[in-house]
Amino acid sequence: MPAVVTALLLAGCGGSGGGGGAGERRATPPAAAQLPSSAGPFWVDPDSKAARQLAAYTRAGDHHKAALVRRIAEQPMGEWIGGTDPEAVVRGYTESAARAGRTALLVLYNIPHRDCGQFSRGGAADGDAYRAWVEQVARGIGQRRAMIVLEPDALLHVVDGCASQELREERYALLKGAVDRLKRLPATKVYVDAGNAGWRSADALDEPLRRAGIAGADGFAVNVSNFQTTRASREFGERLSAKVGGKHFVIDTSRNGNGPYTEGDPEERWCNPPGRALGERPTIATGGGPVDAYVWVKRPGESDGPCKGGPPAGTWWPEYALSLAGNTR
Repeated sequence: MPAVVTALLLAGCGGSGGGGGAGERRATPPAAAQLPSSAGPFWVDPDSKAARQLAAYTRAGDHHKAALVRRIAEQPMGEWIGGTDPEAVVRGYTESAARAGRTALLVLYNIPHRDCGQFSRGGAADGDAYRAWVEQVARGIGQRRAMIVLEPDALLHVVDGCASQELREERYALLKGAVDRLKRLPATKVYVDAGNAGWRSADALDEPLRRAGIAGADGFAVNVSNFQTTRASREFGERLSAKVGGKHFVIDTSRNGNGPYTEGDPEERWCNPPGRALGERPTIATGGGPVDAYVWVKRPGESDGPCKGGPPAGTWWPEYALSLAGNTR
C-alpha cells in the first residue's frame, strides 16, 4: 500500500461520518437526566442514538442490554456537525444545552476534501463554501456556551502529505479563519484537532498548529476517534503543549479503556477494532496541568467505517456499542 494511504489509515481517519443526524431527531425523545453539575459542564443529549437504543431495549424488556448501553447513553458526547445548512442544527443543540444549564460539545467536520477520500469523505465544496458554513455555525451558537473540536484529521492530512501543496495552504487558512471567527463568540471554546499518540511525534505538529491558528484557539484536541490510552495521550499532549506556548488540550477518552488494538493488519487497527472498552467518563477533573477535560468526541457505538463487518462511518452499530460497554471495567 502506498505510504500516504498507510499514513491515513494509521491516523485513524473516518470519525463519525459528519453525522449531523439532526434531521432524524424525534418530537418526543426518551428521557435522560443531565449529570449533576459536579460531574462537569457538558450536556447529555436525551435523543442520541444511544438513548434511542436504550429506550428500545427497555421497551423490549432486555434489561441486560439496557444496562450496558446505558453506560453510553447517560454520558455527554460530541455532536458532529456537517452538511450544508448547520445553523438550525447548531442552534437546536446549543439551545437545548443552555436550557439545561450545560455546555454543548460540537465537532465541526466539513473541511473541503474531508478525510482524503476515505470512509468519511465529503465536506464543503470549496473554501468559500466552508467560510460561509462556519459563519452559519457561529450564528447558530450565538451567545450560548459551546466547546468546539475543530475538524478531526484535517491538520494531520496536511502533515502526512495527503493534500496537494495548493490544498495545504488553503487548509491552513481555512482552519485559522474558523478559529478567528468562532473565538469572536463570547462563550465558545475552540480546540484544534492534533492527532494522537500513536500517529507521529509531537515534533511534527507544532508548526502546522501555529499555521492553523492555535495562538487564537483555546488549545488542541488529541486522540479523537482513536484508542490511545489516557496516559499516553496526556504525555503526547504535554510535549506538544510545550512546543506551542503552553496551550491547553482535551483528550478523547470515549473508547480508550483497553488502549489500542495491536493485532491483525496494522493498516486497519484503527477501524472498529475488537476488544476495546469505554474510557474515562467526560469530566473537567483531570488532575490539573494543561489537560482541560476528558471528553467523548467520538460517539461510542458509531462505526468507524465498513470494515470488520461494520456499517458505513458514523452509523449506529448496536453490537459494537454493547461490546464496548461490556468490556468496560
